[in-house]
Amino acid sequence: MKAAQERRAVIIRVKGESESAKLISDMISSAGIGLIKLWKIEASREVAATLAKTPNVSYLPGGKNLLLGLNPQR
Repeated sequence: MKAAQERRAVIIRVKGESESAKLISDMISSAGIGLIKLWKIEASREVAATLAKTPNVSYLPGGKNLLLGLNPQR
C-alpha cells in the first residue's frame, strides 16, 4: 500500500513538473528572451541580498581597481 502511494506521488509530481515546464515554455515563447533576463536579474538580487546579510562574506571586485595598500614599486 505504501509503495502504491509513493508511485502515485511520483506520477503526480512528474505531471506537475511537466505542466510547469510547458507553462514556462509558453511564457518564453510569448514574452521572448526578456523574461529570462528578468529572471536572471531577480535571482542576482536575491543572491546579493542573502550575501549582504551574511557577516562572513566579503566582496572583492575584480579588475585592476583593487586597492589594498600594496606598493608595487618595491
